Amino acid sequence: MKEYDYLIVGAGLFGAVFARQMTDAGKRCLIVERRSHLGGNIYCEEVEGIHVHRYGPHIFHTDNREVWEYASRFVEFNRYTNTPIAHYQGRLYNLPFNMNTFYQLWGTCTPQEAKAKIEEQTREYAHIVEPANLEEQALKLCGKDIYTTLIKGYTEKQWGRAATELPAFIIRRLPFRFKFDNNYFNDAWQGIPKGGYNQLIEHLLEGVEVRRNVNYLKHRQELDALATKVLFTGCIDAYYDFRFGRLEYRSLRFEQERLEIDNYQGNAIVNYCEREVPYTRIIEHKHFELGTQPHTVITREYPASFTLGDEPYYPVNDERNAQLYQRYRELAAQSPCILFGGRLAQYAYFDMDDTMEAALKLSGEELKNEQV
Repeated sequence: MKEYDYLIVGAGLFGAVFARQMTDAGKRCLIVERRSHLGGNIYCEEVEGIHVHRYGPHIFHTDNREVWEYASRFVEFNRYTNTPIAHYQGRLYNLPFNMNTFYQLWGTCTPQEAKAKIEEQTREYAHIVEPANLEEQALKLCGKDIYTTLIKGYTEKQWGRAATELPAFIIRRLPFRFKFDNNYFNDAWQGIPKGGYNQLIEHLLEGVEVRRNVNYLKHRQELDALATKVLFTGCIDAYYDFRFGRLEYRSLRFEQERLEIDNYQGNAIVNYCEREVPYTRIIEHKHFELGTQPHTVITREYPASFTLGDEPYYPVNDERNAQLYQRYRELAAQSPCILFGGRLAQYAYFDMDDTMEAALKLSGEELKNEQV
């Protein structure tokens, strides 16, 4: 008899939710985590009372009542609303694209004026029937002003390529709001856990055995022998020793600074849309929790190319990688004792509510299958 029912590789949100559900159902779970901390990329580092989002900003938002109520079992959320600002050549613009943005760009005061301006700007590109790249797609959707000011430079920095070399499907649509509303998300529920995300992970993993600083891929044979099934939340191509080749990612680099002022930029997130500015955004962490500390901590976020050993953040969603991932997915389907879940194992960018929903679904399916 195996010592554990499930070996869970990775103590991020997916693994933590799965472990909670299976533990509550009476299953024996062991989590192994290669980092020294829990929480994966939602981990927060406390810097003199400020919870710093170590791996970039995370805002919990969802329109799924079940997910919201599930998360609220473990933590209380504050009322933070995400209202990012865009910086371009010394001027500030509200995001997402709404009446405030249109007024800042063109001085338009009514929805009718804004719609007319967008129609005027896009008319020049009406001849583009099938956009060949991201630039053509964006110009067709929004015209030159919005594209040049708020999309082009930021996107090229993020992906490390010219917009003319990026596939059109990255921008399938651009949401325009013809009202004065800076709330970035349309979801019914939104907030940050009071006390930071570490509180959420710690409560999810209460009573679950966790071993940190363990590299599963280096000790796979001995770890697999401990459990009946394995849930793997790391990179799926790494699990299979890159049998078909490596999936591509973009990475990030963070530059953190503590400042002896109480407020640096007046907002949690400011995007820098100029191509010439090397970072994509500055995060001021205290604003996520409405902090009043006399000091502040900011992080400049730099996009970076990915090489083995770097932290993978964004999958490169092009045809080559989609086909490669499909081959790994078909291989995984042949291994019923190995489960794959989370953004790295599924080679997709997931919001936190999507991650939580997927983990709840997988754990439910596992428990249901045992009853058959």
